[in-house]
Amino acid sequence: MNLVDVVNENYKNANVESFPTFKTGDTVAVHARITEGQKSRIQIFQGVVIAMKEAGKLTGHFRVRKVSSGIGVERVFPFHSPNVEKIEIVQRGKSRRSKLYYLRDRSGKSARIAIDYDRK
Repeated sequence: MNLVDVVNENYKNANVESFPTFKTGDTVAVHARITEGQKSRIQIFQGVVIAMKEAGKLTGHFRVRKVSSGIGVERVFPFHSPNVEKIEIVQRGKSRRSKLYYLRDRSGKSARIAIDYDRK
């Protein structure tokens, strides 16, 4: 084990092992810790996973998109962030692409992703 691996061990999140396996197209609810001044609370951000990068590595992250009040909102969550408490899969989506950036230009029925009933 070299020095870089030793330093990276300090930044790993212990919750990563409890995260379910998900992929792009899935609708997830991310429980993120929000700190406002001295107070801290858990906020749920629910949306479609439109991109994932390096899922098993320390620098990996995933991008979640939702539409709130008619405006598209995206957030990037690093897997090993201490602010990500829990991830729940709400719905499994059928996706044939690894990046779903085309959803940014769509609205209404064309922005929907088919439900994948075969995946458990």
